Amino acid sequence: MNFPSKLIEDAVTEISRLPGIGKKTALRLALHLLKQHEANTEALALAITRMRTEIQYCKTCHNISDAEECSICISHRRDGAILCVVEDIRDVLAIENTNQFQGKYHVLGGVISPIQGIGPEELKIESLLSRVEVASQSEPIQEVILALSATMEGDTTSFYLAKKLKEKGIRVSSIARGIPVGGELEFTDEVTLGRSIMTRINYSTE
Repeated sequence: MNFPSKLIEDAVTEISRLPGIGKKTALRLALHLLKQHEANTEALALAITRMRTEIQYCKTCHNISDAEECSICISHRRDGAILCVVEDIRDVLAIENTNQFQGKYHVLGGVISPIQGIGPEELKIESLLSRVEVASQSEPIQEVILALSATMEGDTTSFYLAKKLKEKGIRVSSIARGIPVGGELEFTDEVTLGRSIMTRINYSTE
């Protein structure tokens, strides 16, 4: 791709580093930014810089936060007795967007993957276990929901966590896995279909 300006080329190169953005899309974005008022592009640059340099990780749950503790952990409206364990910060955002969960979270920062050299020590597992122990003295955690990816690594991590948590007398559950709304059986993979049958529930007519 030929560029009329080295500055445009540099901008396209950096923008195309973002996931899902190719050179053509990056060029469109760069040209769009070029046409904007200087104040707008400066505001964008400042927002990105501040996001990168000022965002913290919650000392309790490891979610992103503007302060030492995130808004979810310090909220008195959230149910501290229920903890949802997720793999990544994006999973917290996804669950929050459902408006169905009113408990609190714990972000592991990944899953156990021997192939990639990721063991329990590389994840926020020890802080989870410590959190459960400390909470038992003030606001006991009664249930931990494992909301990890439906992969071999996710299942391995869930099994490891369930064993550790049950040793501490904590009720452990996992999110249901099944056929998505609007999904047709013939296009559903065998593992998902099999799990949906094994984890079937009573049909309510109420």
